[in-house]
Amino acid sequence: MSDIAVFNGPNLASLGIREPAIYGNTSSVELESKLKQWCVQAGFGVVFGQYDSEGQLVAAVNKASLNCEALIINPGGLSHTSVAVLDAMRAFKGPVVEIHISQIHTREPYRHRMLTAGGAGVVVSGAGIYGYFSAIDIVRELLRR
Repeated sequence: MSDIAVFNGPNLASLGIREPAIYGNTSSVELESKLKQWCVQAGFGVVFGQYDSEGQLVAAVNKASLNCEALIINPGGLSHTSVAVLDAMRAFKGPVVEIHISQIHTREPYRHRMLTAGGAGVVVSGAGIYGYFSAIDIVRELLRR
């Protein structure tokens, strides 16, 4: 069974608490549990990570590149600013899917630019937490090719 990495960036540990009208009511713990079940059904092991600093997220992506077949990443606010996260995503040796819970293009103008999207083969935005499940399905298909 291949492992995939599912990493969240800053503030995503507060899912279910922080701005539920935008991010929903599902907590990060509940989401992780549901994603684990979905990964098992898809035939994957999963490595989860939640990182509130840019350096920790970059280090985790680099380490995952050694052990994981694919990366699903929600860089949070770092997606708009971080060349370091972009570079780590580009260096990942497998499919990379960037996920955003909210539809960033209908939010504040400063959120419209996604710097890190250049490091992802696929970007899923605006599907709520269901975007993570879609990302797992996308990874499964990409790895079959």
